[in-house]
Amino acid sequence: MNPAPFLPFAGQRFAVVGLGRAGLPSARRLVEWGAEILCWDDGEAARAAATAAGLPVGDPSARAGFPFDALLLSPGIPHILPRVHPAAAAAKAAGVPVVCDAELLYRAVRAAGSRARFAGITGTNGKSTTTALVHHLLRRAGRDAEVGGNLGPAALGLPLLGDAGIYVLEMSSYMLERLVTLRFDIGVVLNLSPDHLDRHGGMDGYAGAKLHIFDRQHEGDLAVLGMDDAWGAHFAAGRAARVMPVSGQARQPGGIWAEGRLLRDDAGIIADLDTARALPGSHNAQNAAAATAVVLALGVPRDAIAAGLADFPGLPHRQETVGTLDGIAFVNDSKATNADSTARALASYGRVVLIAGGVPKAGGLEPLAQYFPRIAHAVLIGQSAPDFAATLAAHGVPHHVAGTLEAALPAALAAARDSGTGIVLLSPACASFDQFSGFDARGDAFRAQVASMMETV
Repeated sequence: MNPAPFLPFAGQRFAVVGLGRAGLPSARRLVEWGAEILCWDDGEAARAAATAAGLPVGDPSARAGFPFDALLLSPGIPHILPRVHPAAAAAKAAGVPVVCDAELLYRAVRAAGSRARFAGITGTNGKSTTTALVHHLLRRAGRDAEVGGNLGPAALGLPLLGDAGIYVLEMSSYMLERLVTLRFDIGVVLNLSPDHLDRHGGMDGYAGAKLHIFDRQHEGDLAVLGMDDAWGAHFAAGRAARVMPVSGQARQPGGIWAEGRLLRDDAGIIADLDTARALPGSHNAQNAAAATAVVLALGVPRDAIAAGLADFPGLPHRQETVGTLDGIAFVNDSKATNADSTARALASYGRVVLIAGGVPKAGGLEPLAQYFPRIAHAVLIGQSAPDFAATLAAHGVPHHVAGTLEAALPAALAAARDSGTGIVLLSPACASFDQFSGFDARGDAFRAQVASMMETV
C-alpha cells in the first residue's frame, strides 16, 4: 500500500517572485508539496523558463486584493529599501507576509513531524566558509546533515530529514528579515562590517537584520557570537539562548578561541590549525572556532573535530591557491568584495602583490591603510582603479593601473619577480559587476589564466 503523499502546503496559495537559483526550484517544490502558486520574474527569459517547466506565470501584483497566503520573494529583490518591488507593495497592502525559502522549509519539516535541528550562520564575512565547515565536520562524523540557503542548494530544495537530522543554513541579511516562525536551535553571527547599507537603511538596520537569527530562541538554544569586532559584545546582550563567545585571536572564557594557531576552550587544546591548510589567518581561526562551537553542541567528539578541520578542503574563491609559478603562489580571493574581506586576506600573509578593483564599496581602499606595508605592489583593475590609485599614491604604495584582469596577471607576476614576493593575491575589495557576472566568474577567470600561464612556461 502506497503511503499518502506529503502535502504540507495543500490548500495554500503562494506568489513566487524572482525565479533564479532559489526561486525556480522553490516553485517546483511548493507545487510538489501541494501548494497553488503563481510565478513571476521581471526578466522575460526567467518567465519563459518557468513556463517551459509547466509552472503558472503571471504578475501577482496585478491580482486584486493579492489573494495569496505568502509572497516568496527572491532575497535579491528588496521589499522595503531602497525601493519596494510592486509585488512586495501589494503583499504589504493586503497584510500578506513576505518570506524566504528557509522559512517554508522549516514549516514543511515541522509539518512532517520531524524534530530535525536547524543551525543558522550569518555575518558580513566568513559565513560561507563556516557553513561549509560545519557541514563537513558533521558529515565526517557520520551525522545526517544537509547544507543550503545562501550557500549551495535552495533551502526549500533540501530533502526532509528525520529527528536526528541537522540543517546547516547560511543566512544572508536579506533572508533573515523574512522569517516568521523559523527558530534556529543554534544561531551564529560571526562579525559585522558595513555592507548592503542601502538595503537596510544604514548600520543599525543592517545589524537589526542580522539579529533576526536569534528570534524565537529560548534558554535551551545556543547563540554563537564572534568577538573579534565590537558588535559581538553588543549582540550578546539580552539573548534568551546560552551565549558562546568565539575568537580567532583572544581568550574567551566559557567559549572557544585561538591562541596563535592552537584552537582551544577551557578544557584544553582542540586542534592545531597549522594542520588546516584551507583555514589561514585569524579570521579563519574564528570561523573554525564558530564551527567547532556548533558541532560540539551537536555532540561531535573533539578528536573528530580536529581531524575534520585538518582535511577541510575549503571553498573556491576564498584564499584558494590556484597555482604556483616560479615559486610564486597565485591566490584566488575573489569573494573579497569589500575592504574588510581584503583586510582579512592581507593579514594572513607577509608581503604580497595585490590585484584589486572593480565596483567600489563605501570607503574604497582607505580602510586597508594599516595593511599597506604588506603590499609590495598593487595592480589595479576595473571601475575603481583611478580612485584606488590616488589612495595608494597618497600612502606611497607602488602600483599601476592594468584595467583588466587579463592584463593584470602578467603585470602582477613581473612585479612579484622584481620584488621577490612569493604571493600574488587577487582580493579585489570590490564587487565584480563592471567586468564580470559575479565574484565567481572573476575567480574562475583568474584560475583559468593562471593555468594558461603555467602551461606556457
